[in-house]
Amino acid sequence: MENQRLINFLNQLLSNYFVLYVKLHRYHWFVKGVHFFTLHDKFEEMYEQITVQLDEIAERILMIGGKPLATMAKYIKESTIEEAAADDEEAEIIQQLVKNITQLISEIQEEGYALTEEFHDHPTEDLLTSLHADLDKKKWMLESYQK
Repeated sequence: MENQRLINFLNQLLSNYFVLYVKLHRYHWFVKGVHFFTLHDKFEEMYEQITVQLDEIAERILMIGGKPLATMAKYIKESTIEEAAADDEEAEIIQQLVKNITQLISEIQEEGYALTEEFHDHPTEDLLTSLHADLDKKKWMLESYQK
């Protein structure tokens, strides 16, 4: 398939989003401390947004002739971000999320946009731009929370 590298990138992105989705659930369930109510609600909001985005990524893969990955084993294998570590404290949780989001932004900027340009795939570029904007906002919010 001519656009296989773009499909592979989108499947890696899908995998990263699934790992992030599970990570946010974990943080939602296990967060403790004086900021519990704020973070518990924020992590829920974030994983609910990711639920929609997962579907958008998978459907885009199908629209361009690919097959989205659909097992946890494949998501873990293809993901470039790690699962949540045990016993994360609030500061570690926020730091890990900022790190993961920064990585996703970099991958979209450095690889995703180049592939959409190479294959003249403006709808996929639009999807990546939308995801990029959302990630930028999440990163800004989390970094602001850290200060």
